Amino acid sequence: MRPLWTVAEVVKATGGRPEGISDGPLGSVSIDSREIAPEALFVAIKGDTHDGHQFVGKALEAGASAALVSEAWFAANGGEQLIVVPDPMVALEHLAVAARLRNRGQIIAVTGSAGKTTTKEALRTVLEAAGPTHASIKSFNNHWGVPLMLARLPRDAQFGVFEIGMNHAGEITPLVKLVRPHIAVITTVAAAHLEFFDSVAGIAAAKAEIFLGIEPGGTAVLNGDHDWLHILFAHARAAKVGRIVTYGYDGDADWQITKNTPSASGTQVEVRHEGRTLKLSLGVKGDHMVANAVAALAVAQLSGEGTELPIKALRGFGAPEGRGLTLRLGPEKAPLLLVDESYNANVASMTAAMDLYATVTPPSGAKVLVLGDMLELGPQGPTLHAGLAGAVRRTGASRIYLVGNAMKALADVLLAEAEADRDAPRVIHAALAEEIAEPLLADLAYGDAVMVKGSKGVRLASLVGQIRERFESA
Repeated sequence: MRPLWTVAEVVKATGGRPEGISDGPLGSVSIDSREIAPEALFVAIKGDTHDGHQFVGKALEAGASAALVSEAWFAANGGEQLIVVPDPMVALEHLAVAARLRNRGQIIAVTGSAGKTTTKEALRTVLEAAGPTHASIKSFNNHWGVPLMLARLPRDAQFGVFEIGMNHAGEITPLVKLVRPHIAVITTVAAAHLEFFDSVAGIAAAKAEIFLGIEPGGTAVLNGDHDWLHILFAHARAAKVGRIVTYGYDGDADWQITKNTPSASGTQVEVRHEGRTLKLSLGVKGDHMVANAVAALAVAQLSGEGTELPIKALRGFGAPEGRGLTLRLGPEKAPLLLVDESYNANVASMTAAMDLYATVTPPSGAKVLVLGDMLELGPQGPTLHAGLAGAVRRTGASRIYLVGNAMKALADVLLAEAEADRDAPRVIHAALAEEIAEPLLADLAYGDAVMVKGSKGVRLASLVGQIRERFESA
């Protein structure tokens, strides 16, 4: 089996200069010295908080066969087992280009205001059933994550699935031109990153940048269940996208979800496509999760894999950690039900998660809700947070914990309601997650249900970890 790279191939792709190193296999590419596999290539990029050059020695000691370093660092430090380039970040991009050029598989890119990672995981699930599949890990979807995931693309992968994110206009364009997908998926357009945009229409236009990298004759797969589809269509046509396919609950969708029935183990789904009704059994719940699965089904069919095998594969599709993963902690008869939505939040994903949580019944106790700030909403932040009150009420939660400065707007609305209604939920607000950890843990008991949802920067994942540590060892 051929290695991912050889030293000679990396030197050629990056234009680098080998120092104290001969040709040999390189089995992986990493930018984290803590995650070095044998025969790895360590790329010393400069991040927001750390410069990878500080960890070159540790990476080589951990088993890396080579390190990609800058001319400036080499001039000051010297060393062996090195490939020297002007800028390791640019070199990583060159490596990404070379990886994409040598691969002859089907390449899919995914973006959207919500559901990117879950849809990427649904795609990985269905495509792995058909052949060797490489997919982005975690949410490696930014200016270094996308090139890194491309650099890891095996030369013989039959499918490659890449998540592309953005905070500002113009960020998707250079990334999608590296990926050059045959199929591009936009999961939804919603109020997110409004701190950097004048309107949601501007967000739609920014998401549509993904069309600028689609291979000639490629396909755009679009969720039709939002108000900005016309903007995406206009940009797709302007980019001369070969084909546009829609999915969702809308009656005009090419892949129309006509039935969505929750069951004890997940959801029974019916999808209408080209005059046929397809039936799916999913192990997830929620309208948004069903839509993500149908997007994957559409992509699999467009990739030439039909529908039978993908439908079977989707039975094993589950929510990723931090994005709806549901855990039953403790005793089997009366566990603590934990819904982990701690990775990210915007208005669309927050509302979808609460609507799903409204259908959840605690095993035997109380229903608790923990919400953290939705970040990067700009001047509209207070209004958008306060506007969540209706969705909060619909969850049926009797105890509500709100975390972050922006959540004070929602707390004010709910506390005012509580003054007028003795039966209203109890509301606790704190600026930091650390401030609610102790009272929340003391408040929870086996038999309760709790959902934790917020933007990653609020650090609710640590709270989820504490809940798991406290309750799953019973």
